[in-house]
Amino acid sequence: MDFGFYKELTKIVPAERVLLDEPLKNHTSIKLGGPAEYFVTPENSEQLRKILFLTSENGVDCYILGNGTNIIFSVKGYKGVVVKMGPPQDIITISEGEDPEHAMIRVGAGASLIGLAMKAAEAGLTGLEFAAGIPGTVGGAIYMNAGAYGGEMKDVLKDVLVINSLGRYENFTVKQLRMGHRYSILQEDTNVVVGATIILSRGDKEEIYAKIRDLNGRRRDKQPLEYPSAGSTFKRPEGYFAGKLIEDAGLKGYRVGDMMISEKHAGFMINVGEGTTKDAIQLIMDVQDKVEEKFGVFLEPEVRIIGYHEVVEVHRD
Repeated sequence: MDFGFYKELTKIVPAERVLLDEPLKNHTSIKLGGPAEYFVTPENSEQLRKILFLTSENGVDCYILGNGTNIIFSVKGYKGVVVKMGPPQDIITISEGEDPEHAMIRVGAGASLIGLAMKAAEAGLTGLEFAAGIPGTVGGAIYMNAGAYGGEMKDVLKDVLVINSLGRYENFTVKQLRMGHRYSILQEDTNVVVGATIILSRGDKEEIYAKIRDLNGRRRDKQPLEYPSAGSTFKRPEGYFAGKLIEDAGLKGYRVGDMMISEKHAGFMINVGEGTTKDAIQLIMDVQDKVEEKFGVFLEPEVRIIGYHEVVEVHRD
């Protein structure tokens, strides 16, 4: 720990919000990852802006973490600052839209995506039913263009408020974000989402709740929700389904240590005990090799693997 840097951090946020050597496995859905050198939970976007400026000025790596639902950290953890988004960056306000058939929601990046979907349902607003079972924050969902069952964030998003590399607030329209399948331009730059505007249509409240119950029922039936996982392990290759390719390669139940391809849904890698990041990476590479050998299709990871000093991309040598 650099005591001088720590002292500067605690000038921005209260000392009780700056944890040292905090185990990251406690903050990821797959329960993997060593300690973060500094683990910070800012109280508002202005504190976040100052943290980003401080880390940039001091050449300290900084990673923005939502609910940790598609992240695997190295067993060595993260050398630098991990900023945890969440309360109180989770304010949700609903106002009239540009016409009587629509409403506008302004939401903080730290808000729960499930919470947002349920808030919309409560207000009789349709369009976010697909998100009612997706764990994670709004900021992370925008970053990844999260989606399920035919819906994606780009379908309901109007614009986002970010803090840019100069520490200034800037607005991006959904068109500027160039959102695609599990992609946004935010993955290519250093802009950090702090808020968003979402446009939804007015609908029948009972029909909205019925659709949410149906989709969540499908999730419970098909996904291994009883085990820690990082969600879908691989992106969908064009013309195929990753889970089907993995299943057809005979890899359901395939295991490295305590990391295993789910027998319930082959698109999920689950932690069935004391799995390690090393086991997870080996499992991912084994699946890539076996699927490519059998079908000639290379599976690109959807889960992000964060190393001690840098992002580790799992790819072909």
